[in-house]
This record gives sequence, structure tokens and C-alpha cells, in this order.
Amino acid sequence: MSNIEVAVALPVFNTYTYGVPEHFYDQVSPGKRVFIPFGQRKVTGYILGQAQNTKPDSIKLIIDILDESPLFPPSMIPFFKWTADYYMHPLGEVIKSALPKGLNIYDTLCLSITKKGKQAIIKKSVTSIEKTVLNFLRHESCSQKKIKSKAGIPVTDSLINGMVKQGLLTKQRKVHSGKTNSKSERYVSFVDSETDYQHKNSSKKKLSGPRKKILDILKSKGDLSVNELKKNVPTAINLVRSMQKDDQVTIYKKKIYRDPFGELIIPDIPPQLTKEQGKVVAFIQNLLGKGYSTCLLKGVTGSGKTEVYMQLSELVIKKGRSVIVLVPEIALITQTEQRFRSRFGDTVALLHSGLSDGERYDQWTRILSGDALIAIGARSAIFAPFKDIGLIVVDEEHDDSYKQEHAFCYNARDLAVVRAKYLNGVALLGSATPSVQSYYNASTEKYFKTSLTRRIGESSLPDIEIIDLRKNRDTIGISRFISNELRSAIRKTLDRGEQVLLFLNQRGFATHPVCAACGEAMKCKNCSVTLTLHKKTNAFRCHYCGYTRPSVSHCAICGSSDIKLLGLGTEKVEEGIKALFPDARVSRMDHDTTRRKGSLLKILKGLKKQSIDILIGTQMIAKGHDFPKITLVGIICADLSLNFPDFRASEKTYQLISQVSGRAGRGDMPGKVILQTYNPDHFSIVAARNQNFNSFYDQEICFRKQLDYPPFTRIIRLQVSGMDRNKTCEHAIKVADICKQLKTDNQIFNSVIVLGPIESPVPKIANRYRWHLLLKSRKIKPLHGLIQNLFFENASGIRGKNIKVTSNIDPFSMI
Repeated sequence: MSNIEVAVALPVFNTYTYGVPEHFYDQVSPGKRVFIPFGQRKVTGYILGQAQNTKPDSIKLIIDILDESPLFPPSMIPFFKWTADYYMHPLGEVIKSALPKGLNIYDTLCLSITKKGKQAIIKKSVTSIEKTVLNFLRHESCSQKKIKSKAGIPVTDSLINGMVKQGLLTKQRKVHSGKTNSKSERYVSFVDSETDYQHKNSSKKKLSGPRKKILDILKSKGDLSVNELKKNVPTAINLVRSMQKDDQVTIYKKKIYRDPFGELIIPDIPPQLTKEQGKVVAFIQNLLGKGYSTCLLKGVTGSGKTEVYMQLSELVIKKGRSVIVLVPEIALITQTEQRFRSRFGDTVALLHSGLSDGERYDQWTRILSGDALIAIGARSAIFAPFKDIGLIVVDEEHDDSYKQEHAFCYNARDLAVVRAKYLNGVALLGSATPSVQSYYNASTEKYFKTSLTRRIGESSLPDIEIIDLRKNRDTIGISRFISNELRSAIRKTLDRGEQVLLFLNQRGFATHPVCAACGEAMKCKNCSVTLTLHKKTNAFRCHYCGYTRPSVSHCAICGSSDIKLLGLGTEKVEEGIKALFPDARVSRMDHDTTRRKGSLLKILKGLKKQSIDILIGTQMIAKGHDFPKITLVGIICADLSLNFPDFRASEKTYQLISQVSGRAGRGDMPGKVILQTYNPDHFSIVAARNQNFNSFYDQEICFRKQLDYPPFTRIIRLQVSGMDRNKTCEHAIKVADICKQLKTDNQIFNSVIVLGPIESPVPKIANRYRWHLLLKSRKIKPLHGLIQNLFFENASGIRGKNIKVTSNIDPFSMI
């Protein structure tokens, strides 16, 4: 292969042709990384295959091939290309996002002080800002960006270029190696195990006790790592070196995998399937091996969907194919991983952002080598490098966590369907509360549909009681958000020795602190949002940009120290519950309490071992967890998601209520749900109380059709952001005008509806003002065509100083 097509790991949309020096010919294959010249830089690229129709004298040569074997199979390349085209994201960036982090080699422009520059400091012949830059570079060479952030001064290109011309600085490109690589350990092997080592050494000095012990251990246990030997012989690390010189042992390096798994799992025995489960397995089994298909599995909470997934996975593996199992959040992975490992052992791999870069790399290579046949993970696991996939399971397929809303805005659920299609596999979408989109696809026979209508065993769905919070409007203190009915139910549940789950999808202590003197809210200086008080860390915090202020801060307007802590978060609920039930063991599960590695697992173990009586949490507790002793679920306020400026607000509310309600009564004891709301008559809340998905769907689908929203149309969201409010507004109007002009000029785009621009619901985040507009059409092709024309043919028209225009295909968030 003399010329190759390469995708560059940079935000560029084209692929490029490179020549291959003759001595690399036998090493070239698709899926490997290459180190290449790109403009004035040297960067990492990915080999896609042989290049076509290129003149040999017009191309550059690769510098090096970075891998012994491909990092992804050739079968993934068409999938990567489709993904890049559909989401309009550079192909090299798509591949880079899929691979484990820290692999790529790259170079940066570094600045160094010259001898003349050092003399200029002494002679004081430079300006104050030049002196600051030179003093900074006296200690180390670094990038212009680092000087700007560390020194806190405006370091412009013109300043640096002027200093280079004066001979005060030099510019050099520095190559940085990837941070992630395979890990190896030193192992020790016994030499000549057939010979009695005491006899062999009879002519030499007698073996010492520690040496004899090492040899005995190696004879009985085989090769061991030096670290393992140290547990029995503390001086082993030095002894084995001497023993190798005496030809008693051999020391060698062995590649090892960093273990991301928790505790050891006891193998299980597959249970007898219920009649319903058996029918579902048989239905989907009939689809396996017959080409591509997508099937929606609608199963009530606790109906045994995971067992269905495992039974089908076993059938697929027996046919020599692989399986991907997607779960929406890392919080659910532990439970799913444990169940699959108990059934399938070491053939299971994990892929998610909670792993270290090294652990993720090791799991990736286990899949490539064929050691792992099942990959379990969050949305990024859709890129698991299997060559042949028979089944892709998307559990809780309705969950919006599958959609990435920044940079590379892909939806893992939709990509599961696409990847299954490319590999002639089956995509199985499972949920108790299917998304309107997926249920519509099943209703129109685009997808197959099957269902589980009953819970496993004798357990039934919980009773749901609605409490109208409007009656508590004049109540003060904790009783305003913990009604008498909920308080009484908690007491009775605790007295029976059972567990309680309290749900509020808002973290922190006070979500709306305001000044009692002037009424001004405590606002973020970078975003147009109110700060949230986090009492444990004694700080007001912005949940968008991370800005913090001490909890003793005064009002920024009038200087008053009298700040009223209004608004409700999980931290305030926790404090209130501990005051009401001092004898109960209370824990909280939200982003604040699960940041540290292992903290989430500790909470889940506490629930399982019943060392927690009451668990308070956000949506992390609403999905998929199975704890039989939880018999009461209290939904503190069901209305929070209803107030979002989003056409999916009702759908999200119904799903969240139904999912969290499903945590109650999954064992032998009946469950109960206390649902507190200010909107007891809203159709989504009534449908959730009645546990009637069809009733909700029938009303919601009518609204969507009348308003021409998905699934009847496709949407692209264009967001315009900038540092200046007025200029951002003007640019958003300009972008909208270009879109409307494109519609007028090209009949193909006539079906596209342009809505907006309007200011985003959160008008400013991280000091950038935000406007957006929506493009709608019944088909995706004219939308793609218009966007491509906008970004490529009219690129100069949408560019602006300090202005950024981004697109989001099939957006989930409208914030």
C-alpha cells in the first residue's frame, strides 16, 4: 500500500492522502495510527484504507506507524464515516472520541527565552509586559496559552511575534507522546524445574532460607510477579536479581490488565424463565442471525428485562458473535456488570468514563484480542471495537443520558441501531417507559415490538398516592416539602424494618438564595443563573460554570449579610429528614456524594446490606436499581421537569415519575409511592399515577403532531454564542437570515422551517451570551443539506470575532 487515506485527529472535515515509505509497506493496515506532517505541525492520524487516484508527487510521506496492530477493526470504518456525516463532526475527531484517551502523539508551539532576552531583563530595555513574559520563561519553556493563564496578562500574537523579531524569544514545536499505554509487571520463573535445585547447587554455597522459600513457592505455584513474592518474602525484590545471576530463576516482563472490577463475583445459575420472559426470548431469538432488525422491549419495572438480556447474550455468544450492553449512567453499570460477570465470568469488559485512562485502554485491548465477548458501559461503549456484533442492548432506552450535548453531539441509542444495521445484528431497546420516538417507530412497524407486563414472582406494581402541595403553601419549615402523609408513611416503613427512597431531582441545600434587604438573588458572575448553596462545603456554587462564593458572602447589590436560603435541594431534604427521624440511618446519593471513586459503590452496598434506612437522591436513584427492601418511595416534588422550556417536558416528567416509582415493592413486600405535586391534574402525572403508558402516549403524540415536533419532524438546533450581548444577538439574526435566504434560493430546502432566533433559556453561560434557532423538516436530508451549505458554502458569513456557531443534530436539551 503506497498511498493511504488518513483521518486527522484535528477539527478538519476532509480526509487526506499520504505516501508510505517502502520500509513501512508491510506494517500498513486500516485501524492503525500514523504520525504525519500536517501543515507546520506533526500530528496523529488514523489509516482508513488505500487512497485512490492521487499523483505521487503531490503528497507528503508519513513519519511513523504508531501501532503494532490496529486499534479498531476495519468493519468500524464505514460506521465511523456514517456517524461523522450524520452528526456533521470531523471524522478524525469521531475516531479520537471513540478511542481510549491519552493515546495520541501531538506537538505544541513552545516559547523559549534567548540569551538576548535574558540580557534585556538586566538592561531593562523591554516594556513591563515583555519583562513579565521573559521572567516567566526564565524558569521553563512553555506555550503562549500557559503564559496567559498563569501570568494573568494579555499575551497577544502580535506581542509574541514582535518579541521573536527582536530576538528575545524563539518558537519551537515540541512533540508530546501519548500518556496511555499498556502496563507490565516483572514476573519470576523457576529455572529447570525437572532438576533438584539442591543437588544442582551442592558444589556451591548452601541456599539461604529466603532463596529456598522463593524456589519452593515458584515450584508449587508456577510463575509469580515480584509483588506477589514480596508478600511471602519481603526481600524478594533484591534476592531474585541475584538468583537470576546464579541461574536459579528468570525475570521477565509480562503485560497485565489493570482491573476495573469490584469484588469477586460468585457464579450464578440461570433461573427458570417466566412464561412471559420465555416468549420474549423466543421472539427475539427468532430475529438473531436473520440480518438487521431493531426490537423495542417494553417491560414494566421489575419484570426481569436484565435476565432476558443475559439469556439472549448467551445465545449470541454461542454463535461466535459479540454483544454490547449499554446502560444510561455509571451508577447502573456496577449492578449490571455484577450480574453479567456472575453468568459470563472473564468474557465481560467495561467501557465508561469512570475508568482511568489505563483501565479503559486495557479493556479496549481485551475486546480487540477476543478475550472479552461482552462489553458493558455507558454511551461511549457503543464504539467497543468488536469485529462482529450479534446483539446491541440499550437498557432504559428512553434516557437522555445517551445523548451527548457538547462537542461531538451523538446519541448512543440511535447509533446502536445504525451499528446493528451495518453488522446485520439485532438492536434491542428496553424500557418500562419507552421514548415517544421509539414507541412511534414500533407503532409504525419500523421496529419490532414485544412486552413484559408482569413483575417477577408475586410482587405487584406499587400503589401511588398523589398529595397536592398547594395545600401546604402557607406552611413553614420542613412540613412545606414533607407532607403529613409522607411523614407518616416513612415512620410506618421504618417501624417495619423496611427501607425508604426519597427523590428530588435537584442537588444542593438552597437553590434560590436571595437578599432579605433588597430582594436580589445571589447570582453567578459568569452565568445568568442563581447560585445554589452547598452547605457541606460552605459555598454558593454555579452548576453551569463551577463559580463559587463563600457561604458568608454579602449581597452584591446592597451589601446586606441577611441572605434568605430559599429553594429546595437534596442536601436540605437530608437535613430535614435527619431532624424528623433521628433514629434513622440516612444517606444521600447525588453528584456531590458520588464524585470520589468507590463512593457510589459504597452507597449501593449500604442499601443492599441494609445499613441505610432512608436514601435521598436525584435521578441517579431513579433508574434500574433493584433493592427488595425498599417499600416506600417519596417523590418530594414531581413538577420540576414540567417547568423546563422543552417540548419533551411532559415525556421526561412521566418517565422520571414512573421510573422512580418502580423502585418500590420489588421484593416480597408490597410497595407504596407518595407523589407530591403542585399540578395533580396534569396528564403526565395522572398517567404516571395510573401507571398507564398508553394513556400518556396517546395524548402526547397528539400534541407532537399538532405542533409538528418529533417524531413527525427532525430538528437541528443552531446555537450562537459570543462575548458581547448585542453582537451575539445581531449575529444570530444574521445566521437566521442566511438560512432563510438559502431556503429561497434552493427549492430543495423549501421544506425546512426556521424558528427563531431567540435568546436561549439560559442566556449566558461561562461569560458567553447565547442565542439559538431551530430548523425543522419532515426529512433529515434537506436539513443536512442546508446546514452543510451554511457551514461550508457560507462559512465567511457565519464567522465572527469571538462568535461561535454550533449545530446539534436531533437535540435533547433546549437549555
